Amino acid sequence: MAAGELGPLGGYYFRFLPQKTFKFLSTPETTSRLRQWSMLGRIKAQAFGFDQTFQVYRKDDFVMAFFKDPNVIPNLKLLSDSSGQWITLGTEVKKIEAINVPCTQLSMSFFNPLYDEDIVRENGHIVKCLDSFCDPFLISDELRKVLLVEDSEKYEVFSQPDREEFLFCLFKHLCLGGALCQYEDVLNPYLETTKLIYKDLVSVRKNPQTKKIQITSSVFKVTAYDSVGMCYPSTKSHEQTFSYFIVDPIMRHVHVLYHCYGVGEMS
Repeated sequence: MAAGELGPLGGYYFRFLPQKTFKFLSTPETTSRLRQWSMLGRIKAQAFGFDQTFQVYRKDDFVMAFFKDPNVIPNLKLLSDSSGQWITLGTEVKKIEAINVPCTQLSMSFFNPLYDEDIVRENGHIVKCLDSFCDPFLISDELRKVLLVEDSEKYEVFSQPDREEFLFCLFKHLCLGGALCQYEDVLNPYLETTKLIYKDLVSVRKNPQTKKIQITSSVFKVTAYDSVGMCYPSTKSHEQTFSYFIVDPIMRHVHVLYHCYGVGEMS
């Protein structure tokens, strides 16, 4: 084998872990919520193992190796734009983008500002507002306003670094939902589901020195391109179409959280 043959892809090998189940996709309460939010049947989590030490600074090599791997290609699922069916990537990835998503939050108290700023009442009810549009989303309450309207007076409740956190991204995706999303009147279903997905995907350990719990996962928002253009997570870009790679460097697992915006399963 020539010296360069393993080099460019960093020598990562992957294996599909179909036996790994994700609680948030198997508990009836959560699946019924995802159905209400028009995301069921369009959201998926998959697990893969890998064989080398993961280094964050080599994330691009890692992700490119992932898309080229013979154990990934027949197993990684995405939704077809044309048929709406789950398919595998039938095209060669030429370029990837992996954006680092900070993942440091360990407590749901992160969302307490929603109560402090009268976006959500003490009893958990979300405060309504006059309908407006922030294309393509209908804004009918203060929660969506805080998520989407940058010039609204309460947008500052969450700082820019807060908004970049994986916990916030998950919460926002669930609040905005799919094409026929029925919004919640109360906050709790969003918080509970966010917490469940976060705990399902993100790895933590107790630091042996400080005894404090710390997050060990690295998170990346991933896009892939073939010779024509964007091919993953979809050929069409949308705020609610995403793929996050959550990498556990200790267990050497990568969890892929995928959603493609559209009309979810109804019944």
